[in-house]
Amino acid sequence: MNWRWIIGWVCLLTVTTAHARVNVVTLPERNSVQLTIYNSVDLTLVKETRRLTFRKGLNRLEFSWANTLIDPSSLELKALNPADGIEILDVSFPPRIPNTLEWRIQSEIAGEVLCEIRYFTSGISWSADYVTEANATEQRMKLSGAVRVSNHSGEDYENAEVRLVVGVIRLVEDIAALARAGEINHNSPTPTTAMFKNQRALGAKAAMAFDSAVAMGEEALKEKRVVKEAFSEYFLFSVEGRDTIPNGWSKRMPSFAAPDVAVTSLYKYERELTGDLVTRFYRFTNSVAANLGKEPLPDGVLYAFRFGNAEGLYRFVGQTAVKYIPVGEMVELNLGADPEVFVRPALTNWEKTNLAFDNSGNVSGSTTKETWQIELQNSRDVPVLVDIRRNFSGDWAVQTDRAYEKVDANKVKFMVPLKPREKVVFTYQLTARLGTNKTR
Repeated sequence: MNWRWIIGWVCLLTVTTAHARVNVVTLPERNSVQLTIYNSVDLTLVKETRRLTFRKGLNRLEFSWANTLIDPSSLELKALNPADGIEILDVSFPPRIPNTLEWRIQSEIAGEVLCEIRYFTSGISWSADYVTEANATEQRMKLSGAVRVSNHSGEDYENAEVRLVVGVIRLVEDIAALARAGEINHNSPTPTTAMFKNQRALGAKAAMAFDSAVAMGEEALKEKRVVKEAFSEYFLFSVEGRDTIPNGWSKRMPSFAAPDVAVTSLYKYERELTGDLVTRFYRFTNSVAANLGKEPLPDGVLYAFRFGNAEGLYRFVGQTAVKYIPVGEMVELNLGADPEVFVRPALTNWEKTNLAFDNSGNVSGSTTKETWQIELQNSRDVPVLVDIRRNFSGDWAVQTDRAYEKVDANKVKFMVPLKPREKVVFTYQLTARLGTNKTR
């Protein structure tokens, strides 16, 4: 473990030595440690057990968090076995001793007591990695996921049970800031246990979520896999077995594999956003019908590959960031520009009519008529779907033989399927009434 922070007990010899730091005992090894890690905020709940030796009477127990990101205001201690006969009297910062607090404990027992210590820390995080392997036609794909846990908290955790929580949590204050705040104002009045509880930065809902998450899934860790369990608006991933997680460590662990997911190779064109580039997307739905949908997909990074046709080559398509995907939601993964699919709009005719003038002789309104030709080319050997967005201004109307959808007051969308190596041309006429010529 990282010995930059220690716990020890201090027995009180007499009333006159009540504030002396004497007889500090080396911290025993942890019996167990559990980490419950949120990925939406920099926050981890640590629950550890240790066998501490008490003398009958008044004892002092010190905890130091120097060089770590532990939130001292969140520290809790309780006796587990035996649970009776141990009373936490109060907790305070020792004077002139930085980054250290002290519990005063009244014990009716002389000997070992199994104790639980709980606190929040920052610096431990997890994220998801995804890999897609599309078939030659890019209509089906294999989607696999893994979780990556990283520890930069300043503390080592040996033989730890790891639980990962998917869901959004909101903090009143940043835990790392609270950890640093404990390094100052040590000459201020000694806080009481009640004061420590009032300093907690977590809302009641978040605290309840942590308590429940720790209590869940004891049986889940027995199998060699990542087990998922729904919990209110959160989802709990229990990682197989135990891992030693030293400071500065990172490890990747398999999470799931969906062998046959329906996917659409989608291309988008909107000149106002990307110029003349056509952007490639993989679109799928996190649903049972698509062979997914058993749990939400957390934030992470996705790497997309594709198997070729006759040559059978395994090609890298691109990578993209993935935001949290709830069950039932459609997602479009941006894989970047693709020159093998292009869209070329061309203005073939333009005229302005119905000019209106104000009292100063300036043009106050007009009507324009534009004829546009849209040329599409799929140079790939797979079918694709092209989403073309066109933006208009004024009081406008569109005439065309091609089906379209009105996206909002100033935009329409043409969805054009293209076969392999297919070229398609269509036209539309735009009538736009501007200024005082507007009818609505």
